[in-house]
Amino acid sequence: MGLVVPSHLAFGMPSAMLASRTFSTPRHTSHYLECGMANGPLMIFLHGWPELSLIWRAQMDAFAADGWHCVAPDMRGYGGSSAPTPSEEYTNEQVVADMAELHDHLGGKPAIWVGHDWGSVVAGSLVAHQPERSLGVVLISVPYFPTANALPTLVPLVDRSIYPMAEYPDGQWDYYRYYTTNFESAVADLDADRASSLASIFRPGDPASMGKPTPNATVTRKGGRFGDAHRAPPTPPDPALWPAADFDALLRAFDAHGFRPPCSWYLNDDANIAYAHNAPNGGRILRPVLFVNGELDAINTIEGNRSGDPMRRACPDLTITNLHGAHWLPLERKEDLVQAIRAWLRNKQL
Repeated sequence: MGLVVPSHLAFGMPSAMLASRTFSTPRHTSHYLECGMANGPLMIFLHGWPELSLIWRAQMDAFAADGWHCVAPDMRGYGGSSAPTPSEEYTNEQVVADMAELHDHLGGKPAIWVGHDWGSVVAGSLVAHQPERSLGVVLISVPYFPTANALPTLVPLVDRSIYPMAEYPDGQWDYYRYYTTNFESAVADLDADRASSLASIFRPGDPASMGKPTPNATVTRKGGRFGDAHRAPPTPPDPALWPAADFDALLRAFDAHGFRPPCSWYLNDDANIAYAHNAPNGGRILRPVLFVNGELDAINTIEGNRSGDPMRRACPDLTITNLHGAHWLPLERKEDLVQAIRAWLRNKQL
């Protein structure tokens, strides 16, 4: 029997497919979207920065039609979920605990976990620490790092043929460093015009950008993501990525909390490294892993560099699929991503 589906979604956006739910424990409240068969196999979708559960609309619709029970939470600090003020509340350990509680609420059957960006980090961390919760894991755009997605892990893997040490000490991760050194300014710049900030972040891939330093490598020298203006230039959203109603819901979510909670995820390297070191088996993931790589993702692609090497060593049952898109693959390559996951599920008999 199908789920009871209301005709509304969080932030007032109409939907004929996705049900809006809320689950609370004494430590956290998760708002999540749900669709598909209640007794179907469970697939849980975890978004990243600066996203919302709605980023998974196309994939949830597709896999619900395939018979899956699909769930996508707003992660901690986003949308209708808890958004605590202290930055130390945004560690991987805290977010994994959020997802474990939600998983228990959903029945606790081993699930397929699908993550994008920071959601990929959480999915990998959860499966590494609590493998019994998973049948397999799909990591999109950001590979798995058994020693944590943190600057001490990322910077040594920088491609120095693109980012010479003297000019780009942190390589493409300079924007990440800027959060740790100028957090208040970084948040203020993004909050100055949230609509244009979001629209400027969500752009499709550009083949001409590959093999060249990304603008994210010069945030510190510019004095912020947007330079002296300290606000995003007026930018319309790309409707090919975000449907207009979904982008409106995304903007309302960011107007509710601002960029501070989502950006706080970048401030917990020490805690995240310590948590990663506590994973069993040295953080190896023994479940089947699919990594979906964006060929035009100038920051995160694993092609032609060493950034995928830790994942290759830590994931013995690893499948890598390349899509011709940039970082926002759930939006930019909606159907291609569905087909890549379907093919992997069939191949692994999941």
